[in-house]
Amino acid sequence: MRAEITGGEASDYKGFDLLVDGDLPPPKVPIADKGYDSDHIRQTVDENDGTPVIPGRSTRKTQIPSDDVIYIYALRNQVERCFNKLKCARRMTTRYDKTAASYLAFIYIVAARLWAKKFVSRT
Repeated sequence: MRAEITGGEASDYKGFDLLVDGDLPPPKVPIADKGYDSDHIRQTVDENDGTPVIPGRSTRKTQIPSDDVIYIYALRNQVERCFNKLKCARRMTTRYDKTAASYLAFIYIVAARLWAKKFVSRT
């Protein structure tokens, strides 16, 4: 998992390079909302033999078709559920931390806690 904190006024697609650069394998089927619809992101995913599942912005001159069945129903729902589970941690939602580094560290802790729940036997 990788997370990055950007300013509230920063556009979504500006944070894409921060998340892609590094030692993680490139995403094969990145799922994103309209905020990530840019030629640079699509080109980066195509260069890594991936298939972007990103709906086009309404202001795009030439609309690029996307797989709406995958985007709308199956995988987008999983992403939204993950964010809702992350928001259950009140400290993360209200952002009590004063520094960005401590806030980002808490995001990793909450994400690891959610990930570890998958391995715990519930019987």
